[in-house]
Amino acid sequence: MKTLFFCPMWGMENLTYTEAAKRVKAAGYDGMEIAAGPDKRNEAVQVMHDHGLELILMAFGEGSNFAEHKKKYHDDLLNIASYKPSFINAHTGHDYFTFEQNAELIQIALDVQKQTGVRILHETHRGRFSYSAPAIQYYLLKIPELRLTADYSHWVNVAESYLADQSENVNRAITVSDHVHCRVGHPEGPQVNDPRAPEWKDALESHAKWWDAIRSRLQKANAATLTVTCEFGPAGYLPTLPFTQQPVASQWDINVFMKDYLKKRWQV
Repeated sequence: MKTLFFCPMWGMENLTYTEAAKRVKAAGYDGMEIAAGPDKRNEAVQVMHDHGLELILMAFGEGSNFAEHKKKYHDDLLNIASYKPSFINAHTGHDYFTFEQNAELIQIALDVQKQTGVRILHETHRGRFSYSAPAIQYYLLKIPELRLTADYSHWVNVAESYLADQSENVNRAITVSDHVHCRVGHPEGPQVNDPRAPEWKDALESHAKWWDAIRSRLQKANAATLTVTCEFGPAGYLPTLPFTQQPVASQWDINVFMKDYLKKRWQV
């Protein structure tokens, strides 16, 4: 099974796609994950192709009410799928929508996937239908076709724990998680300040064991590829110093560390 590592465009908005692609390629990544607006998608696809990089595109539902959100989500998925990315990573619904509303959005994604042949995965994320390990369970039980992008750092933050008492919930999610965001969260936040620091050793290991389990499941299923996005966020998401707002560590260096850490851990 091949393991492909992706770098987020998030945090490199000061660069052009070409500048970002060159930097990402030189650092040993296999592709990029990009939240490109409608006017930028064609360029993103072309630049990634020109530099021999894979591309994951992101989708977001917006709007001041469910009807607007639903239409925007549907239209966005269809448009993004037309560019034929490796797959779409979707931020789907809201935590304040009803189960029926969020399920309707998930069904839209399934319909677009069937229509276009482009896979759509739903990221586990605060504020979305998937905001916590308990909240997602009913969806997993009622919608067996649901597939996830695993960013369990959000669940750690929401639960204010490393989910030791929720192993059944997490294990059920692992069985349908097909893409990994290897961010490390902690009980008081979705992102540790620097996973290289010794005080976060246990936090890193807690998350890495979940990623190991996803990888092991895919290997046993004879999957061709595991995809991983090293998605520690920039300043703001990354803690900053007061007054100066200087980040306490380098986002770029952390994400490269995460890539190299998993390559060594998995011997890939």
